[in-house]
Amino acid sequence: MAPRLTLISPDFTRLWFGQAVSSIGDMVFSTTLMLWVATVLAKDESWAPAAVSGVLVAGGTAVLVVGPIAGVFVDRWDKRRTMLGTEVLRGGLVALLAVVSFLPADALPAGVWLTLVYGTVLLLHAAARFFAPARFTIIADLVTGDADRARAAGITQATSQTALIVGPPLAAPLFFTLGVQWAMLFNALSYLVSYVAIASVRVAPAEKAPADGSGTGKSAGHRSGVLREFVAGLRFFGRSKFLVALLVFAVIGQFGVGALNTLNIFFTTENLGMSAKLFGYVGMAIGVGGIVGALCAGRVVQWIGTRRTTWVGLLVSGALLIAYSRQTGFVGGIILLVLFTIPLTVLNTAMAPLLLSAASAEYRGRVVAVFQPMTQLAAMVAAALSGWLAGTLLRDFDGSVAGLRFGPIDTIIAVAGLCILLAGLYARGALPAPETAEDGGPGGGPAREEKPGEPAGGAEAPATRPAAVRSPAPPRRGSTE
Repeated sequence: MAPRLTLISPDFTRLWFGQAVSSIGDMVFSTTLMLWVATVLAKDESWAPAAVSGVLVAGGTAVLVVGPIAGVFVDRWDKRRTMLGTEVLRGGLVALLAVVSFLPADALPAGVWLTLVYGTVLLLHAAARFFAPARFTIIADLVTGDADRARAAGITQATSQTALIVGPPLAAPLFFTLGVQWAMLFNALSYLVSYVAIASVRVAPAEKAPADGSGTGKSAGHRSGVLREFVAGLRFFGRSKFLVALLVFAVIGQFGVGALNTLNIFFTTENLGMSAKLFGYVGMAIGVGGIVGALCAGRVVQWIGTRRTTWVGLLVSGALLIAYSRQTGFVGGIILLVLFTIPLTVLNTAMAPLLLSAASAEYRGRVVAVFQPMTQLAAMVAAALSGWLAGTLLRDFDGSVAGLRFGPIDTIIAVAGLCILLAGLYARGALPAPETAEDGGPGGGPAREEKPGEPAGGAEAPATRPAAVRSPAPPRRGSTE
């Protein structure tokens, strides 16, 4: 009998396949946009770097503005239909831009081209704010058990990291040999594949939950206002000590990783003596570490439990980042970067069961929608702050402690590692026991302690990755999901 190529379950396998194709398409698309703007639309212009950064700003703006309110609608709507609708919208947007891009570059002013690019990226990321919480929630119905949820989260993260490695090398040949249009059409086709995969997934009809989250509230036919539901979600989140604790240490940890993402190009070229031409190996190292960590996560969670995995992962990651900041050679730096990414990915996997075990079904979309904008904001603040410190206050910094010399870049990265260590210490004390919706909920009461291999708090949680402590970004990153 031939072996079945199934990951956890047939429905999860189909959902994963759609994600895998779509993730590669997104990486091809985002890299293509960077190349198009830098080498064609803003070629030889002094404002080219600002034009390229505008692509990232457009995506980040969508996360911050649309993300929080999207959770309200995701909690209202059918999750499968929401995912299908966003894939149609995103595929159509990319296909439309691809058709317009067949025009010669000089057919439209550069400002009009950039407006089209930024507008498309903004809408793609806005649609993704509905897709991600819906997918995050729907996996709760497809995957049960702590170990399987961790396996599913690990598979998801490994797929995303693989796309980060595979996507950019595919994008450059497509762009320079076939043109920007065909790289865009490739991404549009990936959304079609994702649509077909999602449509084949069988999900049990969800029970109609009260809009206000009261448990005895209004029926689906008598929804309360969007603002009221949004405030109810914030109130639910704020009253849950467990959710607040998760968010606090995620934000603290994000400050550490955000600083590394911003300054790593300078650290590798100045401190490690690496040629800028070799910077692609940094992205490869991060991708390899992410894949290894994702594949190991399920077993680690099964051995030591989700909570211990989370705070131990933070402590180990922080220590390794501090060690990385002291490196002066290419080989040692690459090895430390791989090792740093492994526990960071493992703890991100452990975050999923913890996060959703604290929220009842009617709040899942809003819970995820709070995490994503807050961590995105933390990443943006960390990027701006670290860049400002390196370019102003610490620009000429040169000190030594116990014979160890410190410059501006390695000092900031070392402090970033310390931030992650502090997040780990906070997590160890702030996560005494997981909290379920039934006995925790808005009141924030503690739940019983979970055992390794047992569902956290007895609740079922999905296995995709919340936007918690993000892994360090490779050189080019900008997935719309």
